[in-house]
Amino acid sequence: MKKQIDEAIEELSLMLLYLTRFRDNNKYSRYMEMAWTGYDFDTLRQLEDSDIIIQSSKHKYAYLTEEGKRRARKLLEEYQISDQGICEDFEFRNIRLEEAGQAAAIENQCASENEKCTEQELQERIAKAGDLFLAAVEKQTGKIVGFVSGITTAEHAFRREFFTNADLHDPKGRIVMALGVRLLPEYENKELERELLFQFLRMLWEKERYIVLLMCPQQKVKMYKAMGFRDNGIADMPWGEKMWHKMGYVVS
Repeated sequence: MKKQIDEAIEELSLMLLYLTRFRDNNKYSRYMEMAWTGYDFDTLRQLEDSDIIIQSSKHKYAYLTEEGKRRARKLLEEYQISDQGICEDFEFRNIRLEEAGQAAAIENQCASENEKCTEQELQERIAKAGDLFLAAVEKQTGKIVGFVSGITTAEHAFRREFFTNADLHDPKGRIVMALGVRLLPEYENKELERELLFQFLRMLWEKERYIVLLMCPQQKVKMYKAMGFRDNGIADMPWGEKMWHKMGYVVS
């Protein structure tokens, strides 16, 4: 069945916006993607009215919302068009409660004995703060290969209990405590890790969560600093046998 012209223009414009999006790697927006808006004005306005894109009032570019990216990816499959880069192989989405076992298996492989959270603790975190629990899913197999999660709070300092007590999640809190990036060893590479963290920061921006704090070992500091995190020194909170750095990010 043929599509109407207006519908085809909207779909093709959305796919072009998605496929030509790029990152403005300046120090203020390393986590953002944008696309130039040289397309039909009425079509762009319709996409914005449908919460598919967010247009800049001062510049000729737009951001695709998460819903916009989801719809664009679905259209690419329908039109049998390849996706960009790492997004061709992996989907980044909120984890589901029934997938807590997969998350626990990743936790068991990636964390030392003193750092691991149990399946029950992860399940409780998903139940309480599932909208802040982002998974990297291999498209070909549907397998979860990594995740990053967090809780929100009004507190400004990390404490060990954030990892194990989901009741400390305050839905009204403005500060996000990111509770580690985990990837299965066979998928552990900086490109996928950076993309997972990038998608997490972008998700927080859409949710208007603007302060992110996390702990990372010495070998990860350089990567986080390259993404715009600030190293606030060595943490005084013991966790396993590693030296942990306090990292902070202002999502703007």
